[in-house]
Amino acid sequence: MENCLFCKIVSKDIPSEIVFENDELLAFKDISPAAPVHILIIPKVHINSPIEINSSNSAVAGRIIALAADIAKEKGLEGYRLVFNCNEIAGQTVFHLHAHLLGGRSMSWPPG
Repeated sequence: MENCLFCKIVSKDIPSEIVFENDELLAFKDISPAAPVHILIIPKVHINSPIEINSSNSAVAGRIIALAADIAKEKGLEGYRLVFNCNEIAGQTVFHLHAHLLGGRSMSWPPG
């Protein structure tokens, strides 16, 4: 997608601090971290938001969750929060499917 910030990160037009990359997924550090560990995990293919997950592309969501678990283990996190925001009303600011992996501090509910 031409004007998508995360698509530009995937294509390396915008630099990022990459934590993991393969043919399907990219994980990089958030530029405005909300926790000591704050990593964004995205599919390389453009999907606007979780609302667009369906039977033909749902496997990527499972792989994002599995990658989050792997990164959390690698970072030595004893617990973590994994957040998918869906649309602007829920806090989504970049319209490319992504998960926020947050850890390294105690988490409260509601988030804050």
